[in-house]
Amino acid sequence: MAFRVMLRMQIKTGMEREFERVWLEVGDSVTSHPANLGQWLARAQDGVYFIVSDWVDEPRFREFEHSDRHLQHRQQLHPYRSEGSITTMHVVAYLRGQAQDVSHHEWEAAR
Repeated sequence: MAFRVMLRMQIKTGMEREFERVWLEVGDSVTSHPANLGQWLARAQDGVYFIVSDWVDEPRFREFEHSDRHLQHRQQLHPYRSEGSITTMHVVAYLRGQAQDVSHHEWEAAR
């Protein structure tokens, strides 16, 4: 099963849209890593965002975490955040949902 990383970030008031734009621009520095399975950006409320990324295993994530690539990625997002935290976990089970077969484009169109 995958290794999951969840970041909670408080974004400075008024910088939320710019943060989202930059996150999308620099995201390939994470998703292009051979051990990355994908990542998601979710907005809660009051400027709180969650970034979830899945990795093939913990050692490969830790390799990325200590790389220059990760440092550069963090530096590009750091100006937008006022605080944050990280939680890591091992995925122990996965149940595929019926909507899994719907493409991201179809999902966006339905919103």
